[in-house]
Amino acid sequence: MAKVDVGERRDVPEAYAFRAVADDGVLPAPLRETPSRRMSVAAVLQTAGRVRLAVSEWPIATAFAAERAHGHFFLLVPVFLGIGAALWFAGVSDPSLLALALLACATLWPALRLRHREDWTALTAAAAFLVPVGMLLAAFESARLDTVILDAPVTSEISGRVLSRESDERGAIRYRIALETTRDPVLKRAPRIVTLLARSRHAPIAIGDGISGRARLGPPSGPALSGLNDFTFDAYFAGNGAIGYFYGAPSTVASVDTGLDGRIRETIATWRNNLTEHIRGRIGGDAGAIAAALVTAEQRAIGAETVEALRQAGLAHVLAISGLNMVLAAGTFLVGARMAMALIPGFAERYPSKKIAAAGALVMVTLYILVSGGAISAVRSWIMICVMLIAVLFGRSAISLRNVALSAILILLLTPSAVTNPGFQMSYAATLGLVAGYAAWRERPVRTESRGGPFQLFGGAAGRFFGGLLLSSLIGGFATLIYSIGHFHRIPAYGLAGNLLAMPVISVIVMPFGLIAVLLMPFGLDAIPFEIMGKGIEWMIALSTWVAGWKGEIVTGRISPLAFVLIGVGGGLVCLLRTRLRHAGTVLVLFGLGVAFWPGGRAGPEVLVSEDGRLVAVLRGDRVATNRTRPPDFIYDQWRRALRLGDLVKPDMRKTAGLTLEEATEEMPAVGERKRPRRKADRQKAKDALSAAFETAGKRGGFVCEAKAFCAAISPSGWRVVALEDSAFLGTACDAADLVVVPFPLRIDTCRSGARLVTARHLRRTGALEIMPADGMANASLSQATFLPAVETLDRPWSRHRTYDWRIGQFEAEPAINGSGG
Repeated sequence: MAKVDVGERRDVPEAYAFRAVADDGVLPAPLRETPSRRMSVAAVLQTAGRVRLAVSEWPIATAFAAERAHGHFFLLVPVFLGIGAALWFAGVSDPSLLALALLACATLWPALRLRHREDWTALTAAAAFLVPVGMLLAAFESARLDTVILDAPVTSEISGRVLSRESDERGAIRYRIALETTRDPVLKRAPRIVTLLARSRHAPIAIGDGISGRARLGPPSGPALSGLNDFTFDAYFAGNGAIGYFYGAPSTVASVDTGLDGRIRETIATWRNNLTEHIRGRIGGDAGAIAAALVTAEQRAIGAETVEALRQAGLAHVLAISGLNMVLAAGTFLVGARMAMALIPGFAERYPSKKIAAAGALVMVTLYILVSGGAISAVRSWIMICVMLIAVLFGRSAISLRNVALSAILILLLTPSAVTNPGFQMSYAATLGLVAGYAAWRERPVRTESRGGPFQLFGGAAGRFFGGLLLSSLIGGFATLIYSIGHFHRIPAYGLAGNLLAMPVISVIVMPFGLIAVLLMPFGLDAIPFEIMGKGIEWMIALSTWVAGWKGEIVTGRISPLAFVLIGVGGGLVCLLRTRLRHAGTVLVLFGLGVAFWPGGRAGPEVLVSEDGRLVAVLRGDRVATNRTRPPDFIYDQWRRALRLGDLVKPDMRKTAGLTLEEATEEMPAVGERKRPRRKADRQKAKDALSAAFETAGKRGGFVCEAKAFCAAISPSGWRVVALEDSAFLGTACDAADLVVVPFPLRIDTCRSGARLVTARHLRRTGALEIMPADGMANASLSQATFLPAVETLDRPWSRHRTYDWRIGQFEAEPAINGSGG
């Protein structure tokens, strides 16, 4: 502990010296307790001055002590837990649980022993303990879930129990099913929960009933490119082992009872579904679908054009059950309940109306979270609001930043995987930014302002409302900017205008009348409030469409993961800390911006291959050529935003007669499928057609395709690329091309000619591929190119299914994913 000279009393700890500075003239405790009571006022002031001077010699130590005095060390607890969880999820293999447990035990005593220190040692000891604890929590969650992910696409007769269902705008129903049995074939490693889409018209099967039908199942897709969102990871922690669709209309069958816990979940899901259908019945069209999404978070029925308009107008956050929805619902209930009780003569004087309203709001928001699906942002808001309402019940004041930290700790203790979720990150970033901005505004120097004359009411009430709306929109948008870039690779340029135009409608009309309608539903009096809510949503859609028509979306492309982490952590420190230590966050943000915009770097890819091998793209400058006339939106939109792709060059489709001679039997059918006939190529005609396709492709810079046979293109480095549609042309393609992409499994792994062969078996282990030339080598051969896989490791629980061989019922040894050509 540092020592300072305070005149007559020596060896005073630095903490006491800080107290003299922090409390504006309050003497240090040792000076108040000194036996000498006859010190003059001048001597006392001189001593305090010496203390202040001594403290100023250690500005960093003083800053640490000030942060500790404000209680900000507690705010860093979820930060350290989240860092630990993120490190565990980012690993290429599962870290040793024994080593993590030993590390946590070894750092527990220093953390407890140093927890009262007011310098950096306390923070370091806490980080050394909490980071491995966060890693252990992530490991326990993964082991607890142990979700079985389907290893390969298969068609099977399935039966199970409906856990939930959602309908889209076309009437198709998506069922979430607890799988019970499979047959024809029986799956050796069947997932426990699957999500299947039923497009055929049928009577909806009730939640809790049995369901059966022939369905196509497949594993959830991996990242569209390296560094993009891994949907298999999301599915693993959501417990969903497969996705797919029914071939026809499913039928109702008997099901096994799931016990009390299952019945409770099914009852809540039934409430949610009935409420959704009731709201959509009251309010038609996209307005009704949005109204249902605001209450139950079911968004599938909203039209794609409306969703895109909301995104470009910066209003996509309205669809998520988040802090905005929770606060508006709780605030409306609190104000309405207190006004209703105030209308009863003598009630407010006899009973604590404020506490009664808070108790009612607590029940209301709890019911809200039950029917809203429990998204991370909604849970965070629910915890914070519950803490605030409970504080009102006990007559205590709630500290906002502590509420934020407490909700984050609870979420990370139960579901540490949430730290990777964009909703979690954006929700907490916006909340921290708003709380920090409000604190800075509250602590600003007070200045005397004019009364505003005849415009006092307008300038006061309306000015504060719109000024607060402008400020909160600016802070929220700026705080979540890096997450929009890092996860979605785009930002709405006119998001501020969209929020300023639409938020008054949402705050004054949509949410209040939605709450009133839900409260009046049991009495059958909800028609008029829902109609008013629907009109407000229609105005919101019209405003969003107008703003989206300005064409202000900015596509940012991928940024370095290091830049993303530096800017995110730095921004968090700026919001959490109050002393000069917050400038460490500013340094991190500036360094992250430097990393993000540093010129040069690795060359961009020339060829892209989707995970299923059915979409191949060749990039040439700001243009991109694909082998499909209409590439799948789900994949292509991610490619376009991540790589900032320009104009799409559609393939030149041809149909040369006589490319096939006869039919043969396919040697390698897909899993669970019957053998299908395949064509045998006329080798000479196929060779001539492929040569002509390459010649034309070199001139027009795009793909040239023979219908149901192959597509050919030439990359900027001169690589000849062939995407096969029929394995009958494999030999011809291998002889003429440098790269052959086959969207189905084959027995062979390489071409005898030396051409690089990429089949569904390869892509199953690597995921999507980016192929880029070697740095600094113009027109290099494909053997010198870099192959960047989207799946970086197969040794994690959510990617291990890619190594399962259903024929032998075992996991194969993980091969090294080749990062270079050859």
